[in-house]
Amino acid sequence: MRLRHAHAWKLTPAEARAVQARLAPLVVREDRLGPLKRVAGVDVGFEDSGQITRAVVSVLSWPDLVPVEDAVARRPTSFPYVPGLLSFRELPAVLEALERLSALPDLLLCDGQGIAHPRRLGIAAHLGVLTDLPAIGVGKTRLIGAHDEVPSARGAWSALRDGDEVIGAVLRTRAGVKPVYVSIGHRVSLETTVELVLQAAPRYRLPEPIRRADQLASRRKAFAAETQGRRKNIGQDLQD
Repeated sequence: MRLRHAHAWKLTPAEARAVQARLAPLVVREDRLGPLKRVAGVDVGFEDSGQITRAVVSVLSWPDLVPVEDAVARRPTSFPYVPGLLSFRELPAVLEALERLSALPDLLLCDGQGIAHPRRLGIAAHLGVLTDLPAIGVGKTRLIGAHDEVPSARGAWSALRDGDEVIGAVLRTRAGVKPVYVSIGHRVSLETTVELVLQAAPRYRLPEPIRRADQLASRRKAFAAETQGRRKNIGQDLQD
């Protein structure tokens, strides 16, 4: 996989912020999507008290959301925990997992923020700009911004604002359940972001691709298979 805007990963926090300042204006905030056939969920976790970063990319077919392919990468963590700079800690493993797929997805749904970030470059925006793949951030919690109360019905949403700028949407994917914080990652407008996240979350709070990646991330046997260099389609073993 050839990166559109590659940069070094061994950086100081100050250097990392400078990279964010350079990349943030490159985020495309309008729809530049091709046909959607493969949609991927991206989730990152840590092992050994943070010493090992593990990244999972789970690809599902669209729009029927049938599991197609999963890839897992584990590598030593090379960047410290610094609020606002988590993508520098997580993305090297994510990029390695993407390399292990048989084909790149048409859309990335990332467990984290897009432009709803102090410097407008959360993990979804950072990953989208690097790969030039359409990307959406889906956060479980708010990082920055303020919003009005979200009505309790599924599909209701309120604009997430940082001052006068709309940086995302607080979206109710299930009636009466906590909303998620969605934002543009790259090459998807906010309106389309809301529509796609709703389509990807027909039953649960989180979109199915992210939900599957999160479930797979907790399975040690799956990690072992991937680190031995084998791809697995385990579409039937995560039934609810």
